[in-house]
Amino acid sequence: MNLISTTGSAPVLLATAFLVAGCSSIGRTADPAKYESMSCTELNSAVGSSASDISQTAITRGKVANTSVPRWLPGGSRVKMAVANRETARIDRLKQQQDAVVAVRARKCASSAG
Repeated sequence: MNLISTTGSAPVLLATAFLVAGCSSIGRTADPAKYESMSCTELNSAVGSSASDISQTAITRGKVANTSVPRWLPGGSRVKMAVANRETARIDRLKQQQDAVVAVRARKCASSAG
């Protein structure tokens, strides 16, 4: 009976990982024009927000990468790798967005920094 409950939860876990990774990979692109109209306070907030998003995505990627996939589950390792790669791509997009905000902030807010 215990084997049945264990084997039944693994596909549910992988399906949940797919849904979470699919939803979390929907990202925004870096739009420098949008950042030009922001104040220094808003830019600082945007940098903090993107840093938080990057950290949270990295945590999720780590959890996925450390998930133990049963050998009997066909394609389980490929699924795990695909989800981890998707999270890595999301981190790259978030870093590009953060770099755009940092560049605008450095140019606009240079006189107020210090």
